[in-house]
Amino acid sequence: MELELAERFGCSQGTIREALLQLQDEGLVLRHGYRGTQVSDCTEDEAVELFRIRQSIECRGIARAMEHPGRTLVAEIEEMVAAMIAAAEAEDELELASIDRDFHQRLFSEARLTALEPILRRCLVHNHRYKISQSEGPRDLVQTARRHEPIVTAIRSGDAAAAKTALFHHIATIVDFGPTVFPESPE
Repeated sequence: MELELAERFGCSQGTIREALLQLQDEGLVLRHGYRGTQVSDCTEDEAVELFRIRQSIECRGIARAMEHPGRTLVAEIEEMVAAMIAAAEAEDELELASIDRDFHQRLFSEARLTALEPILRRCLVHNHRYKISQSEGPRDLVQTARRHEPIVTAIRSGDAAAAKTALFHHIATIVDFGPTVFPESPE
């Protein structure tokens, strides 16, 4: 209940309401009026579909982005990878996930497909939620951060096909769905 959360976190009920509305908009909670709010389910079926949508729009986006990449793109994504590695070394998985989402959104912003950006954001949030919630035991966070390096290398070289392939592989291998969910190669 909003009032209970406001008391627990020492803030106004309005602040809690705004936060819950944002979480509801992102599909992370279900609001039930006077009956309270609950965390939404995190199902494999939804995760699979969100991974497929993400892979489709991100791979198409990177192909468009590579046609006219901005001058600061490579430097910015290199900084993000370094920040991901630092977060991983500090064992801060939530910060790593946040920077990871920023990395992918920064790449996609180069495609200039602004109407699709909120869709990608939602996919990223739910992909991370699923991956983190379904992890069994500790994960190698530094390896997770370094998985972005082949994407950066391909973009730095100006090779659009390699960038698309690296991104395709990156998304396809995030979780154990692997070949059962994704086709053999990027479209």
